[in-house]
Amino acid sequence: MSRGTIVDKIWEAHKVVQSSGGLDLLYIDLHLVHEVTSPQAFEGLRLAGRKVRRPERTIATIDHNVPTDDPYHITDPIAKKQIDTLRENCEAFGVTLFDLDSPYRGIVHVIGPELGLTQPGMTIVCGDSHTSTHGAFGALAFGIGTSEVEHVLATQTLWQKPPRTMRVEIKGTRHPAISAKDIILHFIATYGVSVGRGYIFEYTGEVVQSMTMEERMTLCNMSIEAGARAGLVGPDETTFQYLAGRPYTPKGAAWEEAIRYYQTFQSDEDAVYDAYVELDITDLKPYVTWGTHPGMGTTIDRTVPDPSSFDDPNTQESVRRALRYMDLTPGTPLSDIEVDIVFIGSCTNARLEDLREAARVIRGQKVHPRVQALVVPGSEQVKRAAEAEGLDKIFIEAGFSWRAPGCSMCLGMNPDLAPPGKRVASTSNRNFEGRQGPGARTHLVSPAMAAYAAIYGRFADVSEQYPQAPVEVK
Repeated sequence: MSRGTIVDKIWEAHKVVQSSGGLDLLYIDLHLVHEVTSPQAFEGLRLAGRKVRRPERTIATIDHNVPTDDPYHITDPIAKKQIDTLRENCEAFGVTLFDLDSPYRGIVHVIGPELGLTQPGMTIVCGDSHTSTHGAFGALAFGIGTSEVEHVLATQTLWQKPPRTMRVEIKGTRHPAISAKDIILHFIATYGVSVGRGYIFEYTGEVVQSMTMEERMTLCNMSIEAGARAGLVGPDETTFQYLAGRPYTPKGAAWEEAIRYYQTFQSDEDAVYDAYVELDITDLKPYVTWGTHPGMGTTIDRTVPDPSSFDDPNTQESVRRALRYMDLTPGTPLSDIEVDIVFIGSCTNARLEDLREAARVIRGQKVHPRVQALVVPGSEQVKRAAEAEGLDKIFIEAGFSWRAPGCSMCLGMNPDLAPPGKRVASTSNRNFEGRQGPGARTHLVSPAMAAYAAIYGRFADVSEQYPQAPVEVK
C-alpha cells in the first residue's frame, strides 16, 4: 500500500506485476539511449530476433564521444564505430535519433527536459548514472546497465526492487552567491557519499521550492554522488511553467488535462519516509572539492584538511591517498590553489542559466594568461539561445574557447582531455582519479566559481562580487 510519497505513487502507477522474490515489474515511460551503452543491447535484440517493443518511447542522441571543437571530425576509431553503430541501430529498429546535424542534439540529460520529453509522474531510464537529473520534474528516473537497456528495449519494462525513501529538507537563508552546485556539494560533504545507498531522495524545503528548474536539475543530477538511486522534487507551478510549450509536451486542452494529472504526483503531508535528513545553508560559502570524490570538499574560506583530523583510520588513509594524487599539502588555503584549465559544461551545469551566470562573472574580464578555458553548451538549443543573447561573444572576448555541445571534459571519452598533472576547475559531477584524463586533477565547483577561477588563475571567493544587482547579459 502506498505510504503517500511521490515515489510510492509513481511506483504503484507503473507496477505491472510483483514477483514471488519481491521484485516489481515496472512499466517504463521514457527510455533515453546514447552511443556508449547501447550497442550491445541492440545486438542482443538482433541475436534473439526481437524488435524494440515501443520505439516511440525510446529517444537516442550522440553526446559522450563527440569532439566539441569539430563534431564531424571524429578521429578515434572506437568513438566513430560507436556513433556509426547507434545510427545503424536506430534506423534498423525505428528509434528516433538526434544526430550530429539535429537542432535537438545534445547531452542526453539536457535535451530530455528542454524538449519536454521529461514530464512529472514518469518512469525514465537511461544507460547513464546521472539519469537522476530528470527527477527534478517529479519523475522517477535512474540509470541502468547494458543488460537492462536490452530488457527495456525488448519489453518496455524493468524488474526493480521497491526502494526506500529519504526526505532531504534544505532550509535556511540562501546567499545570492550560493548555487545549487554549492548546496549539493555541501550536502555530500556533510553526510558522505554513502548516505543515500538503498534510498531515493525527495528534496523538500523552502530553499528547493524557490529554486529554478535548472537548479533543481543540478541537485537531482548529483544525488548519485551521495549514493542514492535517484533524486526527485515534487512538481509545482515552476515545473509547469518550464514545460509549457516544449516540443514534446501536450498542447491546448490536453495541456490543462496533463497538469491535473501531474498534480496527482505529490507527497502527502503525512507521507511516511524511511529516513529524514536536513541541511541548513544559512551562511554557506561557495564550495571547492580538494580530493578524489565529491564528498571531499569544503568552502572556499577553508584549508586543505589534515588526514589526522578525521577519526576513522580508513578515512585518514583515503584522504592521504587523495592528497597525494591531487598534490596538495594539508593546511593550504583553497584560495592559494592555482588552476591550469577551466571547464564549464556537463549534464550538471551546461544549461542556459549556468552559462548566463558564468558570463555575468567573466563579462569585461580576461582569462588568466596561464589558464586554458572552455565553455561547452549542453545542447544545440542551449548553444543557439546563448549565441542569441551574445553570451558566446562575452566568453570569446574573455579568452574562453566556445565549443559545440557534448559531454566534453566531464569524462575521458573524447578529445577534451586534461593532460597529466594539470589542475582543472570543473563544473562537472565527478572528480575521481583520471576522470578527466590520466593523471588530471579535478576540482568541482559552480559555474560562477569556475569563471572566477579563470580570471584569477586560482580559486577565489566569487561571493566577493555580491551583493549586487544581477547584470542583464544581452
